Amino acid sequence: QSDSHSNDLINKLIADDQLTDQSSVLSTELYSYTEEPEFALNRDYFEEDFRSHGTRGRRWIELMAEEQRAYVMRLLDALEVTDRDKRLKVARAILYLAQGVFDECDTEVDVLHWSRHNVFLLYDMGIFTALLELLSMEIDNSQACSSAVRKPAISLADSTELRVLLSIMYLMVETIRVQTEDDRPEWRSAREAFKNELGSPLYNGEPFALLLFTMVTKFCSMNAPHFPMKKVLLLLWKTILFTLGGFEELQEMKVRGRERLSLPPLPEDSIKVVRAMRAASPPASAMELIEQQQQQKRGRRSRRPLVKQDSLDTYNERDPFKNDDARDEEEDPEDTDSGIEGEVDPLDRDVIIQPPPPPLKPPTERVNFPKGLPWAPKVREKDIEHFLETSRNKFIGFTLGNDTETLVGLPRPIHESVKTLKQVRGEKNSLHSQVDTTMDLKYSNPEGEEEVEETPTEMLYLGMLPNLSQYVIALLKLLLAAAPTSKAKTDSINILADVLPEEMPITVLQSMKLGIDVNRHKEIIVKAISALLLLLLKHFKLNHIYQFEIVSQHLVFANCIPLILKFFNQNIMSYISAKNSICVLDFPHCVVHEMPELTAESLEAGDSNQFCWRNLFSCINLLRILNKLTKWKHSRTMMLVVFKSAPILKRALKVKQAMMQLYVLKLLKIQTKYLGRQWRKSNMKTMSAIYQKVRHRLNDDWAYGNDIDARPWDFQAEECALRESIEKFNSRRYDRNKNGDFTPVDNCLQSVLGQRVELPEDFHYSYEMWLEREVFSQPIQWEGLLQNP
Repeated sequence: QSDSHSNDLINKLIADDQLTDQSSVLSTELYSYTEEPEFALNRDYFEEDFRSHGTRGRRWIELMAEEQRAYVMRLLDALEVTDRDKRLKVARAILYLAQGVFDECDTEVDVLHWSRHNVFLLYDMGIFTALLELLSMEIDNSQACSSAVRKPAISLADSTELRVLLSIMYLMVETIRVQTEDDRPEWRSAREAFKNELGSPLYNGEPFALLLFTMVTKFCSMNAPHFPMKKVLLLLWKTILFTLGGFEELQEMKVRGRERLSLPPLPEDSIKVVRAMRAASPPASAMELIEQQQQQKRGRRSRRPLVKQDSLDTYNERDPFKNDDARDEEEDPEDTDSGIEGEVDPLDRDVIIQPPPPPLKPPTERVNFPKGLPWAPKVREKDIEHFLETSRNKFIGFTLGNDTETLVGLPRPIHESVKTLKQVRGEKNSLHSQVDTTMDLKYSNPEGEEEVEETPTEMLYLGMLPNLSQYVIALLKLLLAAAPTSKAKTDSINILADVLPEEMPITVLQSMKLGIDVNRHKEIIVKAISALLLLLLKHFKLNHIYQFEIVSQHLVFANCIPLILKFFNQNIMSYISAKNSICVLDFPHCVVHEMPELTAESLEAGDSNQFCWRNLFSCINLLRILNKLTKWKHSRTMMLVVFKSAPILKRALKVKQAMMQLYVLKLLKIQTKYLGRQWRKSNMKTMSAIYQKVRHRLNDDWAYGNDIDARPWDFQAEECALRESIEKFNSRRYDRNKNGDFTPVDNCLQSVLGQRVELPEDFHYSYEMWLEREVFSQPIQWEGLLQNP
């Protein structure tokens, strides 16, 4: 496996979690291992119905296109029968088509091909709309909800209809979403039509994603404990990903937005910069030092531990995490964790994310590689204002407020400094700043009305706004229940309803299989929620900064920050290298190949991967969410300090993946100045890594602790001020009662008297007469004003 192939995998991980092989399109993670018998059930119902319609012994893949369309139309008609059992059989037959008629295929590639063909056929015939109506019926089925509430134990059988419907819809959304080079022109047009359909308020006046959000809140309120949450969350995530776009689309939208506002182009593409980064080695452990000594005794040339990482050192620079001897160990007393080093073999740990290195190249070839810091430096407008305020106080004795243009009386070096700062100024040239300035100018005119473009993001936010806090709390409840560090409680929600079989296991092998399935089930839920929250934050921030701020504030108020820190307060190396999967039971492998006999030894061995992409993806997403919640928020940064996040985050640096290390170092950087001189002194290698990998902010004394922001913090005051601005934004943009009975009354005397009132032309001739008749001669009943009419 080459180094470039590893970069391709990481690039795919960054861009929406699509791995290089196409088996992800059929979504192995959609099915639990306890659902394996249902694959044969789907096939049997399809073949029984297929033979009954006079196909004369031919198979599905042998039919002409018109014959396939005619059969799908018959299935669509059969979905409308009143008999629940017959309807379920037809739905299973449709699911078998969406799964790729695997009994007629010889290889997994054939299954993928026919699944894609059938899914586009199903969409073209209107199956998705019919499934949506059935899904709405199942959600509103009060009888099923009440029986599930009364049951002491809920199993797979309680959610059969919902699981079949959600599986078909997920396969349709995910298959149509993924674009391939050999797509037909009609498939490309169908993709755009389906994307617009999902993002538009065509389903009961709201986007499809809101129906799924309603299922999540209904489940978490204990009103529908039989809902299959894993399938709901996966479908919700992929629907948001399809309708709003992934990280690549976000970058393109950002570039177009800057061009529309005549802003300078971005200094770099953040996705490309992260892709070019390499992971740094963690501090050497005692086991690695012992291994090094043993290699030296065998006569091997090994000047340092972790030789593999040196071969990947493309910048020919000293690794900031590298230790020359045991005396340089920089672990804090509070940061020691005996379990972390002992869980993974040191040699395996070194290649946990990185592939085996390519052959060593001659030193002369390494001179051509670029050197320097990966990110262009930035500075905020606030920092320029503070710099000028300090300089003016020092040299001329007074300040000019927020004026950053007047430099009269300041020495020449200050002029040069201000010029340099303005060249890398980020806030003034930011997309959010320009949008906010336009909004403020528009609303300074009372007659101005904002024309809001109805983008998919805008329509989703408008639909989520009334129940936004409920959606956020429900997602965090599910994240807490699925976290590996959470302990089972009697009053917590049961997220295992769609994984537990009707009959509990009776043998050791069955128990091991179910245990792996349960752990895998929880990991998938964490993956879906973390990706969903990150996508929502990024899209809302690009659409309007206040939409991002309200979602962020709901997350903070729902204790998202301590929840994420609790998630990372575990043996993160074990979590990244967990092997909670059984390859022979994954779809479509299990329906194409012969099933080998499972043994306890084969289940313990797990798959051949040395790491779990799923868990790595979840960890990176959670770190990015934490970064977005705390960036430029002093009170939230202090929450990281109060919750003692530094040792937890330092342990996460042991995972050798560049992107994950970058976001850990960002979180450490923002709180460095509050951790004290002793912490910085004993963690100089971490400080060097921050300098090397994280973007520099000029005039930011993050490494010295003498910043002006190092002040007492008032969490409540800062959040209340932010909430007030958010409520003003929502009321002026989304308040539909501006001209109704609830229009606020202007009680300010000066404002009322200052209003211009249109009077008739002859009014000034009879003004005195009108004043005598209407004002002076009429007694005013002041007491009557206090009585109710």
